[in-house]
Amino acid sequence: MNTVIVGIGSNINAEKNIPQMMEILRTKVEVVKVSHMIRTKAVGITDQPDYTNGAVKINTERDRKDLTKLLKSIEDQLGRDRTGPKFGPRTMDLDIVVWNGEIVDKDYYTRDFLQKSVEEVQ
Repeated sequence: MNTVIVGIGSNINAEKNIPQMMEILRTKVEVVKVSHMIRTKAVGITDQPDYTNGAVKINTERDRKDLTKLLKSIEDQLGRDRTGPKFGPRTMDLDIVVWNGEIVDKDYYTRDFLQKSVEEVQ
């Protein structure tokens, strides 16, 4: 069993997309704990709506590659447009931040909100 913390981000209909994402995720993995959601300013391209960010701790039998595929498919189900700029607006952004106790996303070290959300679900 793998214990994983996934970062959550959305700035397009977050109030609808985050609950929908959680519904889908709960059918695929065991959700252990969800952080509070935090409003943050956009990083990179700042001329866009604020983000809603948080984290979810899960348990899964999936390996890291398979879990990444699942997360990308959930983003796609929620209308993620991958043709825009890297730091542009998005319906859903899901990233593996902690894998079995090891921080695997370098953004963890530069984003306070991510550190707080991860700490909350550990």
